[in-house]
Amino acid sequence: MINVALPKGRLGNKVFDIFAKAGYDCQEMRESSRQLIFTSEKNNISYFLVKPSDVSIYVEHGAADIGIAGKDILLEYEPDVYELLDLNIGKCKMCVAGKTDFKDNPDVTLRVATKFVNIANTYYKNLNREIEIIKLNGSIELAPILNLSDVIVDIVETGTTLKENNLGVLTEILPISARLIANKASYKFKTDEINTIVERFREELQND
Repeated sequence: MINVALPKGRLGNKVFDIFAKAGYDCQEMRESSRQLIFTSEKNNISYFLVKPSDVSIYVEHGAADIGIAGKDILLEYEPDVYELLDLNIGKCKMCVAGKTDFKDNPDVTLRVATKFVNIANTYYKNLNREIEIIKLNGSIELAPILNLSDVIVDIVETGTTLKENNLGVLTEILPISARLIANKASYKFKTDEINTIVERFREELQND
């Protein structure tokens, strides 16, 4: 049995569609339900739904053999897992954003609001830029508006929220997309099964 950690929500639905097209459908998941675990004995596969930011934790600790996590999560938390495949879905960008007229003064410590502390620290360390991190968990866009921070580091998909609040992207840090990841021990003992899933995914992605 291959245990798969799927992120809840829209991304999880897209990923499950890929699994289904690749031959790993599970009819139970097609039905409206509050279940969290779904098993297909026919395909020898079991899915369970978790918060997107928790997928890598379940995989790293072996509760799941494989899972789908955003590149942002992998860079932020650096889980000890194998990254097997870029699914090219859930695409967005990690960006520095702020007021459109913001001018950086390198002589002053830059105040950066973000929930991606590790990514922000790494980015600015590479620039040799002194910063103060202000960790927030939601409504990051409010920080520069209320002068809590100079800029924010956050995921930008369409940029609509920024524009509606008179903010804009100042710098694009890196592209983000969903990745297929595997537990290291599971990959060792279930190599053939997991590699088969990877190859079928590749075929489906090429067909799309």
